[in-house]
Amino acid sequence: MATLRGAPAPRTCAVLARASWARALLVRAVLVPVLVAPVLLLPAAAPVGAEVIRFVVTSREPFGEDVADKVGPYERIRGRVVYSLDPTREANARIVDLDRALTNGEGRVEFYGDVEILAPRDLRLAQPTVLYDINNRGRRLWGGEPFFLRRGYVTVSGGWIAEVRVDPRRLRLEAPVAHDDEGVPVVGLVRAEILTEAATPRVTISDRNQLAYEPVLSELPLATLTKRLREADPPQPIPRDAWSFHVVTGPREEGSGLIDGAVELAGGFEPGWIYELIYTARGSVVQGTGFAAIRDLVSFLRHDRSDENPLRQADGEPIARRVIGEGRSQSGRALRMFLHEGFNADEQGRRVFDGAMPVIAGGGQGFFNHRFASPTRTATQHAGHLYPVDVFPFTYGDETDPFTGRTDGILRRARAAGVVPKLMHLDTSSEYWHRSASLVVTDPTGARDAALPDEVRVYVFGGAQHSPATGPSDRGQLPPNPTNYRPLQEALFLALDRWITDGVPPPPSVHPRIDDGTLSDWRADAAGWQALPDVRYPVVIQRPEHVDYGPDFEHERRIDHHPPLRTGKRYAVRVPAYDADNNEVGVLRLPALSAPVATYTSWNLRSPAIGADDELLGLAGGYIPFAAVEADRAAAGDPRPDLASRYEGFDDYLAQYMTAARQLVAEGYLLEEHLPAVKAVAESHRRRFAP
Repeated sequence: MATLRGAPAPRTCAVLARASWARALLVRAVLVPVLVAPVLLLPAAAPVGAEVIRFVVTSREPFGEDVADKVGPYERIRGRVVYSLDPTREANARIVDLDRALTNGEGRVEFYGDVEILAPRDLRLAQPTVLYDINNRGRRLWGGEPFFLRRGYVTVSGGWIAEVRVDPRRLRLEAPVAHDDEGVPVVGLVRAEILTEAATPRVTISDRNQLAYEPVLSELPLATLTKRLREADPPQPIPRDAWSFHVVTGPREEGSGLIDGAVELAGGFEPGWIYELIYTARGSVVQGTGFAAIRDLVSFLRHDRSDENPLRQADGEPIARRVIGEGRSQSGRALRMFLHEGFNADEQGRRVFDGAMPVIAGGGQGFFNHRFASPTRTATQHAGHLYPVDVFPFTYGDETDPFTGRTDGILRRARAAGVVPKLMHLDTSSEYWHRSASLVVTDPTGARDAALPDEVRVYVFGGAQHSPATGPSDRGQLPPNPTNYRPLQEALFLALDRWITDGVPPPPSVHPRIDDGTLSDWRADAAGWQALPDVRYPVVIQRPEHVDYGPDFEHERRIDHHPPLRTGKRYAVRVPAYDADNNEVGVLRLPALSAPVATYTSWNLRSPAIGADDELLGLAGGYIPFAAVEADRAAAGDPRPDLASRYEGFDDYLAQYMTAARQLVAEGYLLEEHLPAVKAVAESHRRRFAP
């Protein structure tokens, strides 16, 4: 195994001369079945030294014409972007292993990615604020809804993850690969946690249907596989002759290092158990170029006046006067790390995002800019604790790590560069259980509230889970939580746009606090939870551990030993306290919590059918309805008042519910246009009230 230390000189490969390399990339853009339309005629080459050296539109098609009547028809623009980075520039210094990527004849590293833009066909009708949606594992989650189209917003998303499969529905990055001093793709140990919810003889080694690193075949006999039921349990070795590694499909291109792989186990994999595979891999992609791709694509769309810019108006002026970056879940964590790593300034020092909206990101960052990075990996209460995703700093302002003495904050580099965006951090209360979200608003020991910078607002949607449930599920011990917080997110997006455009302050932050007793120790007695019949309250919570990844991790982002060493030192987490109905306080409450018909939990336990039934069901909440009448409540032994005791029938309930909804509109947390859909939620409960 190669051991890499120091900073070698950038390597140059003669065949990667700039013109031929760009042509090769553009030819591949046609051949790879992601963007299937023919490539348009290319304009003249971009200037030497540009971060985006090609923007090639590969297709244009109508989009959303039935809902965008006020701004005319929309179109979906798809294409490929070729990027070029100078490894010696300070703006690129934090990209791990960029100095180990092959360079062209000008000493620059070239790579490319997909892009998708939704824009009014007549750009004169477009909003001057653009939404950049950092996609989640190649999938766009926001920006194509009628909410944006009716208002004329342009929305953009670009590929930033190398391990995304080739798929016409996804956006991916073709990242460069790190090489050793002899010009060979680097090798090193990688670790993959594997879980299944059903007994099976064979499982994929990648997470969430992404790709994995290619094994060094000669080293496969030394690979190890272990299992444990809980994260903290000692791993149980599985004999090497009891399992086999299968490369289902090889690297998608020579030297990319990414494959589709699987492991087969004699006797099969058991549901709920954590299997840990450690093997020697080759071809670490320079995944940190994904942050540069986000930065440079936004900068290009904002400032480039050439014909290649699809958001350039007839007079040459780009329409993107302001850009809001938004990411949800994994991509919200990416947005936090993007800011922390200093990428909100482009290579010329200009601001990239004027506004930023990390959504359901919790307190984490991600495995996004490391040697053998794996962006898809995350940590939940049940598994994934040893990946470097929940690491200090957690807050936007500065705090001090109790285990290292280091002082840092998510916005520290942006503040030093003068490019701090207006920022709204949006979480559900579920992130407090599953994603350590309390660390966003407390010090790392959980002893006091943290001070929010003036540019930051934090909103916590109470009684909600990571993503609203859309139907029944048997994966948890409770029915899933249906609370739909997206109307709040839409209203706050408009408030963020007004904040950066007109300087209008948004609604005040709403999140639980230590100083007023609404942010509590998570244990039942401390939080004020009343025991309910046939409901098990959790005895576990996700709590980040300060993990020892080795001496080279801090400066080189290389994990020197797998599995990493556990220190037993953990950061402190808290959760919202409960009211008499077991609903959360100190949070932004939708009408479903202000006029409740149930307890809406932000946690759920795993069903025995999927194993480990005393562990949290990842990112899930629950729903526990109130009894309809007193006799049912008494028979069940439920301490919560029944519906008949709370309301004088359905009309009374609906009146209280809509009063709460209109109050949210008055305060700026909802829009008037949301009221019909919000009312429909209440109407769905009509049958639960006696006639």
